[in-house]
Amino acid sequence: MPPPAEILAELRRGADEILRESELAERLKIPRPLRVKAGFDPTAPDLHLGHTVLINKLHRFQEFGHEVIFVIGDFTAMIGDPSGKNVTRKPLSAEEIAANAATYKEQIFKILDPGKTRVEFNSRWLNALGSAGMVKLAAHHTVARMLERDDFKKRFESGQPIAIHEFLYPLVQAYDSVALQADVELGGTDQKFNLLVGRQLQEQYGQPPQIVLTMPILEGLDGVQKMSKSLGNYVGISEPPGEMFGKLMSISDGLMWRYYELLSFRPVKEIERFKREVADGANPRDIKFRLAEEIVTRFHGVPAAQAAHAEFVARFQQGALPDDMPEYEISVDGSIGIAALLTRCALTSSNSEANRLLGQGGVRVDGEKVTDRGLKLTSGKSYVLQVGKRKFARVRLKAR
Repeated sequence: MPPPAEILAELRRGADEILRESELAERLKIPRPLRVKAGFDPTAPDLHLGHTVLINKLHRFQEFGHEVIFVIGDFTAMIGDPSGKNVTRKPLSAEEIAANAATYKEQIFKILDPGKTRVEFNSRWLNALGSAGMVKLAAHHTVARMLERDDFKKRFESGQPIAIHEFLYPLVQAYDSVALQADVELGGTDQKFNLLVGRQLQEQYGQPPQIVLTMPILEGLDGVQKMSKSLGNYVGISEPPGEMFGKLMSISDGLMWRYYELLSFRPVKEIERFKREVADGANPRDIKFRLAEEIVTRFHGVPAAQAAHAEFVARFQQGALPDDMPEYEISVDGSIGIAALLTRCALTSSNSEANRLLGQGGVRVDGEKVTDRGLKLTSGKSYVLQVGKRKFARVRLKAR
């Protein structure tokens, strides 16, 4: 086992904040495993790489011999996490929660060691709390403190409604830490307020306050907005290997380093060497291959990752294209905008959809990703257009 200083440095890797780091350093010296928890509300059936930023950090704690508690928030999901929301979130039904929770248990063990992971459903202690216990719990926090939270504050000041049950969410999440006597809680940067409420509540219950470790929110494939299935900029951890590999190869060269920082298990020194190689003239694509293969291997195994790599090379570097690709011949006045051309070739239903996909990195021309909405393609040439993984068209532009 590495010395505590090296363990602390590894746990600090990629983290946004550790509150307080000095306390974590002291607890790492305790001769027992720390209880490290992270909670996930089962609001959707599939996890994506954005979720794994936290799970990867749990994995690191696990490697260092600590007890990982994966909390499935089946009770809190009935409230709906208001973090970052400007409207009241619709609660899920009990049936939806149960179905999603079942898939979570299957997916997390692609990263975590099932023999060293304790899975808990927070309904176990929150249902037992009862209505009288919930009233007592609510007495531990004030409305004024709740309104210090940025999203609540903005909604209150703009006159948008805040339902009473939304104030309960930070409190019941905090009570999870009390019930489990957590030493450390992990969460995204958007969860900082909730995690600190847990720290305060533990003190009020006579427990040592947990250390709070926040991780950044991973940007999606577009490199702008956070990874989200609803935005279409995500990589699902249960997606087929080829699709996962292709999506990872579509990210920008700059975003690649962010993904290395938050998703890769490679040593920091090795990633720094990759950066030097690129600065010295190495093709960033080759470094991206290593990232894509590492992540696909994690979820599908080495043979599947190697096959996905080979398939990608065959399709995009050796010109292997679908046999049934439609062909078009279009007359233009000198040139045509990429969005209009995609629509003319029936690859998108409208120019607005084309522009959205361009912004998300979902369009390629002759195998190269295109994000410039202002790109114009000139007459007298042929192009292979691609939208997503499966839509292709070959088009020849003629001058009018």
